[in-house]
Amino acid sequence: MKQHVVPLRHVFDILRQEQFYLKLSKSELALTKVQFLGHMVSAQGVHVDPKKIEAVHAWKMPENVKELQQFLGFANYYIRFVPQYAKIATPLTNLLKKNTPYTWETRHQGAVEQLKQASTSAPVLILPDPERDYVIEADASDQAVGAVMMQE
Repeated sequence: MKQHVVPLRHVFDILRQEQFYLKLSKSELALTKVQFLGHMVSAQGVHVDPKKIEAVHAWKMPENVKELQQFLGFANYYIRFVPQYAKIATPLTNLLKKNTPYTWETRHQGAVEQLKQASTSAPVLILPDPERDYVIEADASDQAVGAVMMQE
C-alpha cells in the first residue's frame, strides 16, 4: 500500500501547486482492478468486462443490415480477445457487401453464436515477460490471414 501512496502524494502535490482539484466522490483509490473503456484491468492483465459479456449473451440475432452492423461493431471492439476473429466473422461481413441481399442462413447464425461464445470466453491479455520465450503462431485460409505472438 505504501508503494501506492507515495506516487499519489506526489501527484496530489503537483495538482495542488497548479491549482487543480479532484472531486473525491468521482475518485477511486487503492483498487485491485478498474473498469476502463469496456475492459477490466488488474495486476493479472486486461480482460473483457463481465458486464459486456452479459450484453453479448443477451444480444438478439440481427434481423437486418443495420442490426448486423451494430453487432459487428460491438464484436469488433473485442477483436484482440477473439482468436480467428476474421475467419469466424467472414460470413457476416460478406452480408454487408454492396449488392448482396440480406438472406439469413444457418451459417450466419453459427457465426454469431461462435462470436458470442468466443467473446464470452476470451483470454486475459497480460504484459509480456522478457525472460520467457516467444512463440509466433500463424494461420491462413481463403477468408483470412492471422498471426499472434504469445508466451506460454
